[in-house]
Amino acid sequence: MRTTSVDVVRIATKSPGDVSGLLSLIERGKIDPKSILAILGKTEGNGGVNDFTREYAVSALSAALAPYVDLPPHRVEQRIAFVMSGGTEGVLSPHITVFTRDGAADRGPQGISGKRLSIGMAHTRNFLPEEIGRDVQIGETAKAVLVAMADAAIVDPQDVHFVQIKCPLLTSDRIETAIARGNKTVTNSAYGSMAYSRGASALGVAVALGEIEDDIDDADVLRRFDLFSSVASTSAGIELMHNVVIVLGNSTSSAAPFEIGHAVMRDAIDSMAVIDALKSVGLRMEDGSAPIASRQLVNIFAKAEASPNGSVRGFRHTMLEDTDISSTRHARAAVGGLIAGLSGTGAVYVSGGAEHQGPPGGGPVAAIVRLFDD
Repeated sequence: MRTTSVDVVRIATKSPGDVSGLLSLIERGKIDPKSILAILGKTEGNGGVNDFTREYAVSALSAALAPYVDLPPHRVEQRIAFVMSGGTEGVLSPHITVFTRDGAADRGPQGISGKRLSIGMAHTRNFLPEEIGRDVQIGETAKAVLVAMADAAIVDPQDVHFVQIKCPLLTSDRIETAIARGNKTVTNSAYGSMAYSRGASALGVAVALGEIEDDIDDADVLRRFDLFSSVASTSAGIELMHNVVIVLGNSTSSAAPFEIGHAVMRDAIDSMAVIDALKSVGLRMEDGSAPIASRQLVNIFAKAEASPNGSVRGFRHTMLEDTDISSTRHARAAVGGLIAGLSGTGAVYVSGGAEHQGPPGGGPVAAIVRLFDD
């Protein structure tokens, strides 16, 4: 069995186009650019259809890395998975998390488990506009998840703790293209298409991991909210027409000094789920005790959404009725503040729009820790 090593580095950014922190680590030999597999980032845009901070960040990163990987900037995205999530409301802080992978022979610190952090990546084919948010996207995503699991050498679905997907959305031009061919898109709203794309992608994860046993089709997307994945995190963007799938889990084939665990928030104020996620990787903070010296939090990844029934634990919320601020921005701020307070940092990855990603109004939360020798 092949043995790989994964490294994870969180880097603060001063703007969506700021690559200085990444380049500094490369120049100091802390990051091998040729081993970069994926970069997940939070940018200070609005997270909506017209949030071009995501595309700007990807463009800046691609241009910066191109000389190091001997590729023109426009081809860097074919080698490295970039997932930029717009929206750093409240105390959330813009940053990127860089994942590298290469061969390794030494397993390093033993920790509690023989399984260590592993990462795999896959791409779906490009979707036609009329396929977004429908069963084609569900099926193709499920296939890509299985490919990414194999790429990460993860066999047991229970060892998958977070599946990050970047998926496309509809624009007026894309909708018109479908109409010109005599086809109808799932919605005529560009903003509404983001939810459909996120939801279909999440259902694809659930199918691949066996979280859903029943057959599902177009009619289930954004309707059957009892169907969901406990580990999916999907983010829609204007910059692509296919799904980029990143699987994070633990594998016996990994020699990485990292572990990942997760829990599921049942609503936006579920602090115990965040604590459970931290506990799953050996961090105990709820009793005021100091973190275990042999473990250091690297980052937390979570989904957030306004509860679709309009209430949280019996009390009405107004996130869905605010015409000034999108409900996804409200949710990111609320969940981001909760996680920041429990983890001690605002540099956490909280993405809005959790359709079929955890129970309605909730969402998955995953934590990665670095292991040190005792």
